[in-house]
Amino acid sequence: MGDFDRVSRVDKFEKRRKNTKSISIFLIIGAVLVLILLGVWMFGGGDESSEENKDTSNEQAEAEDNGTEDSKEGDNNDQFTRVEDDEDNTQSSDNEKDEQDNIKEEEQAEDNSSVETEQVESSDDNVVKAFTGDWKPIGTEQKGTHTTNYNEGSQDRKEIETAVTQVTGLDKNSMVTHWVGNGGSPEKVEATVSTEDNTQIYRVYLIWVEEQGWKPTKVEQLKSVIINR
Repeated sequence: MGDFDRVSRVDKFEKRRKNTKSISIFLIIGAVLVLILLGVWMFGGGDESSEENKDTSNEQAEAEDNGTEDSKEGDNNDQFTRVEDDEDNTQSSDNEKDEQDNIKEEEQAEDNSSVETEQVESSDDNVVKAFTGDWKPIGTEQKGTHTTNYNEGSQDRKEIETAVTQVTGLDKNSMVTHWVGNGGSPEKVEATVSTEDNTQIYRVYLIWVEEQGWKPTKVEQLKSVIINR
């Protein structure tokens, strides 16, 4: 009986020792697993956070790029609008200037057409009658030192033809210009013009007035178109 009790105690101790050892092993394994999970969570979560941050940064960058592009597009649209506005303003200014020039030309034409004229003698057999008047210079767009340009389409030719129509009464749109040339000095001009059917033929003498334009001085009504060069 005594030996049996001793053996039983030895067995119980051995079992307890084995159980304690097993528990220790399980605890160690559990601790290792916990450490592994913590490591995975910490480092793996950091990567996810980094990816999220990267995605967020990319989204912000794209949004900024889009905002920049929208801003550039808006600036371009504003620029186009400003250009269109400038073109409209320029066109409007040009139209206003043309209207003012037309009004001024009409007023000048009325003034010159109402000028009292005086008939003068002429030694030219081709002259039906000649007359002078205190006509006004028709105005000019030319600035600075003036040199007469006789070429067709030049500013001088345009202004000379305007002056001629004012003192002859011919229609500028249908008037035929036969000759425009030097009238004896650099600042004097002679112009021979007529209607399309040559039923009315005139020779007009003009002089240049500085900054005021061409001033008619004498008008001759002719029998036929004869150019004295």
